[in-house]
Amino acid sequence: MKVFLKILHFSLLVVTVLGCDKTPVVPEEPEEPVKPFVRLLQNQSVKSNILDLSINYEVLLPENYNTSKDSFPVVYLLHGYGDSQTAWAADGLIQYYSDQDVATNGPMIFVMPQGFSYYYVNRYNGNFPYMDFFARELVPEIDRLFRTKKNSQNRAVMGYSMGGYGALILPAMHPETFSIGVPLSMSFRTDAQYMAEPQSGWNSQWGSIFGGIGKTGQDRLTDYFKLHSPFHFFAQSNLSKYSNLKFFIDCGDDEESLHITNGSLHNLMSDVSLLHEFRVKNGGHSWDYWHKALPEALKFIGYGFSGKSYPEDPAPVGIGNLISLEQYKLETLTGSDLQLGIFKPSDYSSNSNLYPVIFWMHDFAGENRTENATKVLSFLNNSMLAGNLPKSLIVEIPVGTTEITNDVLSKILNQINANYRVVADKKGKVFMGNEQGGAKVCNLIAEFQPVFNGCFLYNAKLEENTKAIHGVYYYIDLTDKSNNYKGNFDLFSDVRNKRNSYEYRVRQGTQSLQSTINGLSSSLSYLYKNLNIN
Repeated sequence: MKVFLKILHFSLLVVTVLGCDKTPVVPEEPEEPVKPFVRLLQNQSVKSNILDLSINYEVLLPENYNTSKDSFPVVYLLHGYGDSQTAWAADGLIQYYSDQDVATNGPMIFVMPQGFSYYYVNRYNGNFPYMDFFARELVPEIDRLFRTKKNSQNRAVMGYSMGGYGALILPAMHPETFSIGVPLSMSFRTDAQYMAEPQSGWNSQWGSIFGGIGKTGQDRLTDYFKLHSPFHFFAQSNLSKYSNLKFFIDCGDDEESLHITNGSLHNLMSDVSLLHEFRVKNGGHSWDYWHKALPEALKFIGYGFSGKSYPEDPAPVGIGNLISLEQYKLETLTGSDLQLGIFKPSDYSSNSNLYPVIFWMHDFAGENRTENATKVLSFLNNSMLAGNLPKSLIVEIPVGTTEITNDVLSKILNQINANYRVVADKKGKVFMGNEQGGAKVCNLIAEFQPVFNGCFLYNAKLEENTKAIHGVYYYIDLTDKSNNYKGNFDLFSDVRNKRNSYEYRVRQGTQSLQSTINGLSSSLSYLYKNLNIN
């Protein structure tokens, strides 16, 4: 019996084993997790054979880089003296600003290399040939690693301070590689500034790069310095090398000395008809200023990448509703044939208030005086109604019909004070002029400083070496295509030297009535301050 049970147990075991599927079960391999797309690539490096050194850099990719097969233009972003390749992403907020208007400007790749403190050029003695590395190693490496558009039209350089100089010199020395340069608050020196630099700082910051350590005066202007100075290479007779380059130069009016460098460069490039854009806004040497510059700078780069010319004029500021016929009347100056235009605010007849006054020297350039005056006065009236200006009387003084001498202006002031309810002291009175009217204001303010609380000039036709009057507040506004760039710059420089209160603006545009209105729009807060009698 026991034998029979053992046989039966064995038989069942055999049947069980034979009935099993002999195919081994292979567990499925777990899928590799998909790596998230990272736009900002940090801690990148390229080994430079030229420098015998690894150079660090960061890259910001377009948002759609991993969802498309497109190639993209490249903007090389250069940092300032003492900063590093991390500055543009961390402090410059380049991702935020580049994404603000990408639909208009187009997507771009941003490359942010380590630049040290050598101004992005080769040192005069052959040590550390950084520019050679940049053009011959960095650019090809970026083209190899990323989907770039591999031609000069689709490469730009933008930088601030020391990097601003790099953004100028790299396209100037390598137009076959870069076509667009955007210097922001460019750190460099005119010849006069270069020669005046204190010796200790000059030796370490400039002499070590451009040669002449220990030299003073003219001896500092080495051939190597001149080769790399825009004040020399843009002054050559043959500028064909630069004819396809596009430059956008921007520098704040509160810079300690760079306002001289950048303004002088604008003057030179204008003298030799080298096309460029130039901007001056309120501010100094900080990211606060450069952030304000970035939207238009990126727009300029986008136009360059698309092959389009940048517009000469901006979108016009709207005038709004035109003033009523009752608000603008012509009035003859007693004892003269001069016809003054008198604008009264809408509530003038309904109260007994004293009003601030704008005395406006109006250059209507041979066009229809009343039509032009109506447009400007309508803009100012609408600004008053919106609360952007105190409600003010405006006295329009035409330029070109009668010579406005000191005696004539005195009579105008007396007549206005006698016939209208206006403030008695200078607080609440400003003197304003456009084009030739601005030049008249500058001439007359010397004798009438106690009368006016500010001098506001819009595309004033100023002669070179125009001087400021001590103690006068100046608001100087012009377009970058103005014919009177030198006179306005000289006045601004003298205002700075005399330590007067001031604002200086250079905006996009050509000289026109519309540019005056655009300038007025930009200056409303400053007009308000000088007209406010409360």
